[in-house]
Amino acid sequence: MTTETKNEKTVGRLKSRPQFLAVREGEARRGRNFLLEVLDRNQPDEAPRVGFTVTKKHGNAVERNRMRRRLREVVRQSAGFAMKNGHDYVIVARREVLKAPFADMTAQLIERIESKPRPKRSEETRSRKA
Repeated sequence: MTTETKNEKTVGRLKSRPQFLAVREGEARRGRNFLLEVLDRNQPDEAPRVGFTVTKKHGNAVERNRMRRRLREVVRQSAGFAMKNGHDYVIVARREVLKAPFADMTAQLIERIESKPRPKRSEETRSRKA
């Protein structure tokens, strides 16, 4: 059982593949060390949820787990406070996460969370470019 103090905000976890795939339908916010995918669930009274993805092309299991642990700690220490209720977040790591300072990763994550969403390109615009 978790107790929430004034310095902690409870952030849930995304656990199943369908949850991760649903977030992919939301918006993507690119950063230097990771990609942040955000989905508004339209449920403002529920806690935010977060999931972490590290692909196999970014190293062996030890390195991938270290990247995931570093990102989890960034969210736990401070970035979780910026996450909005009723939203799902998936953080897709890049290899730079291994060497980036925690302060930089935290600042970047908070900046990405609070940035204004860019409108998605319409299907018509995409077909013209193809």
